[in-house]
Amino acid sequence: MAKKVASKADKEVKQTRSRKKTTKKKPNKPSKPKKGLLKRFWSIGWKVSLAAIVVIVFAGVYLDSLVKQKFEGQLFALPTVVYARILYLTPGDQITIQELRNELNVLNYRKVRHPRYPGEYSSSSTKIELIRRPFEFSDGPEPERHVMLYFDSNGITKIKSLDQVGDLGYLRLDPKMMGMLEKDTDEQRLFLRRAQYPEVLVDALLVTEDRNFYKHDGIAPLAIARAMLANIKAGHTVQGGSTLTQQLAKNLFLSSKRTLWRKLREAYIALILDYRYSKDRILQAYLNEVYLGQSGAEAIHGFALASRYYFGQPIQELRIDQLALLVGMVKGPSYYNPIRFPERARTRRDLVLRLMMEQNILSVRQYESAVNRPLDIQKNPRIASRQPAYFQQLKLELREKVGNRFKAESGVRVFTSLDPVSQHDLEKAVGKVVPRLAKRGGKNLEAAGVIVDRNSGEIRAMVGGKRTGYEGFNRALNASRQIGSLAKPAVYLTALQDPDKYSLATTLHDEPLTLKGSKGSLWTPRNFDRKYRGDVPLYLALARSLNVPTVELGMKLGIDNVVKTFEKLGVDKQEIRPVPSMFLGSFTLTPIQVAQMYQTLSNSGRKAQLSALRSVLDLDGNVLYESIPSVSQAVTQQAAWLTTYAMKKGVLEGTGRYLNSQFPWAALAGKTGTSNDTRDSWFVGIDGREVATVWVGRDDNKPTNLTGASGALRVYAEYLKHRIPEKLVLPWPKGMTTLGYDKTSQGALKADCSANFKLPVWDSDGHIKRECEKGIGNWIKNLFDW
Repeated sequence: MAKKVASKADKEVKQTRSRKKTTKKKPNKPSKPKKGLLKRFWSIGWKVSLAAIVVIVFAGVYLDSLVKQKFEGQLFALPTVVYARILYLTPGDQITIQELRNELNVLNYRKVRHPRYPGEYSSSSTKIELIRRPFEFSDGPEPERHVMLYFDSNGITKIKSLDQVGDLGYLRLDPKMMGMLEKDTDEQRLFLRRAQYPEVLVDALLVTEDRNFYKHDGIAPLAIARAMLANIKAGHTVQGGSTLTQQLAKNLFLSSKRTLWRKLREAYIALILDYRYSKDRILQAYLNEVYLGQSGAEAIHGFALASRYYFGQPIQELRIDQLALLVGMVKGPSYYNPIRFPERARTRRDLVLRLMMEQNILSVRQYESAVNRPLDIQKNPRIASRQPAYFQQLKLELREKVGNRFKAESGVRVFTSLDPVSQHDLEKAVGKVVPRLAKRGGKNLEAAGVIVDRNSGEIRAMVGGKRTGYEGFNRALNASRQIGSLAKPAVYLTALQDPDKYSLATTLHDEPLTLKGSKGSLWTPRNFDRKYRGDVPLYLALARSLNVPTVELGMKLGIDNVVKTFEKLGVDKQEIRPVPSMFLGSFTLTPIQVAQMYQTLSNSGRKAQLSALRSVLDLDGNVLYESIPSVSQAVTQQAAWLTTYAMKKGVLEGTGRYLNSQFPWAALAGKTGTSNDTRDSWFVGIDGREVATVWVGRDDNKPTNLTGASGALRVYAEYLKHRIPEKLVLPWPKGMTTLGYDKTSQGALKADCSANFKLPVWDSDGHIKRECEKGIGNWIKNLFDW
């Protein structure tokens, strides 16, 4: 290349000299001063030429080292991409066909009559056919997979491979991309390798922007000349002569200033790039670098991210017309913005399609079909549905568990435990119900929610405020509020751990009670309805959330013993003020602390540390962190079982009975909580799959006029309308049996050897504790109806 340029320059010099010889007149005899002047010019000229050569050489060396350093290091600042949990499906799973449909819809799978491409599915009453997208999981990449899933009333019965005849033992779905962990950065991109981009996208790009890309040496002199002539003729810039390599050089190394010096450096860098690296390497860099619009303060770079932003789909699943739209935007992302200027963008798209047809990339039929399609961009384009509250939890865990091995902007992939269906439905419930509750609680009413897996403790969803998609104060993690009656189950759990003294049938006294403090102060706890019921069984005192029997029981057990139970459930001792009012929740906890307490309680006393982080992989697929599930027995299984059972009765006939009217078949457990002067409304709901903690209140701590039942419980009920609950079945623990009891005239229970139904009782050694040797009789109607 350099030799060709030099020889051309030599020719031009010779032609100039020959013209001078033909027009040369016989000069007068030069004077001596004039000869000295020519000498001085000659002396300066060769020095300038030498200096220019030195500058060019040094500039070349500098630019070459700059290009090498950039290309052979980390080419881009790559964001940390966050993915939701990976759903594993196996025959026998109790997942309904509607639940799987919901999952596929959240993953943006397209419902069609007959699936032909990845990301498509069809559905009938008993089966779902889908083509699972290819995905690079934490243990390696998997190709697309065409399968049929069969269902009955209990769940999945069979998973059949349609690629290879035979049944599959399991299928895992590609996880939903939740967004980028870094925010307020100058630019965002999703890095893909060259082979991961559709070939038709590359064809469209080359035919529109640089047809000779695979032939030239980085610059195209003829194209530059044509562009210069066109621009001179028009009087302004109407055509560019830059190759894709030059565009990449400008984007990576130079400013956008239109100067001759910048253009020269751009050409020089393009020559270096083309000399050092393969065409596919250069094209890969371009496909990931090209600027294609703006999302708020963040610049969208690369076709992969633009595809997610404008269409909500992976680049591999876009139609030809959608790819043509993105290619058309390369010329001017602002001018051809399909959100602001749809007609302008469509005209440009159709031009790209026409060029593809003229170059025989598309047939006439394909062209006509593509130009007749609407733009089909998302209604509210966004990179992904970021969950700011959940992401804050992730950052805390990354700092704690990965530490210095996690480097921001290095292309790390983070796999989480977030359930996209649970998150979507919780956000929807908060957005719908809180404005309705605000009519009673005031316009400043706020909410927060945490949903965790009942068995593993993995955090499935988190909402930090009523504006679920916005950054701000994260009430789920940081709002420490009085928990009210949510404290009561720990009191009853403490009692039930002593089976020699307490069972669900133990009589408690609901009578006026006054306690004297160490400084002589008096405290008289009252029930919420200001009534007293005399003697009541233990299970009913918890189910109906009675204050007076709870305090009486707590005082018998001892403050220190109840505090120890809170600690075993996962509450830090420092959070609790050890005074009698703690039995009624006078201390404060955050929603996530409450979620930990109830996860342990509802999981038969097995504590699993709450976590959102599953695994972390670097850009090369190396595992930086992987969670190892760990569960420990924190409190006795039998006592936790009995307490959870009493909370089921709370839904059946106690303060949570509104839930039973909505979902009687689900056998849910739950607990309401209301703090002093109705400042805080709480509800913890438990089904077979999840523990959901919901708080409703005001940041200014003013009364809301909402109880746990009239406030937070309504948010949970709305959530369950969309997130179909799983029936809560409590496995019968070892060392448990039932004993007969009868109802006395005051409402308490007494042993009855002729009872039909019996309360479970066990002794401290796990042996059956018998009060009746035999007999069958009557029992309180519906007491043990599931």
